[in-house]
Order: sequence, then C-alpha cells, then structure tokens
Amino acid sequence: MPAMGGPLELFLGDEVRLRKPHPCGSHDWTVVRLGADIGLRCQGCEHKVLLPRRTLEKRLKSFIRRGAEGVDVAAPAVDAEPAR
Repeated sequence: MPAMGGPLELFLGDEVRLRKPHPCGSHDWTVVRLGADIGLRCQGCEHKVLLPRRTLEKRLKSFIRRGAEGVDVAAPAVDAEPAR
C-alpha cells in the first residue's frame, strides 16, 4: 500500500489477490487497464470488470506477481551491439 497516501503503483500484467472472491470462486485478478478506473480480468472465469482506483486499493489483499515496470510490453526488446 502507498506509504504517504500517494496513488498505488500498478503496472499492466500485475496479478493481484482481492479480499472477497468473485462469484466463480477465484480471488486472483490480472490488471489489464490503467487510469482512474482499473481494468481487471478474473483468472478463474476471464470476466472483466472496471473498478475505481480507490475501491481497488481498499479491496487489495496482496500482489501475487508484478508486471513489467515501466516497460512497454508490446515493444520487442532491443539488444545492444556487442562490444568490439
């Protein structure tokens, strides 16, 4: 959780565990959209929901796995040229 009351740092691809289960029984979700509303996809049934950021911060129990931090997931990695 944010230490000084700032916004929670989320990245695309983060896997989070919420306090209450989805009706399908899964507690685990994947972050698929960022902004004022956070898009989540249930890992149990693939259902998508939008939650306001504040609501997600209150319902968040833990991070299962963090997504790519500041890396554009769609862009391919560029290797540096070998040293001569």
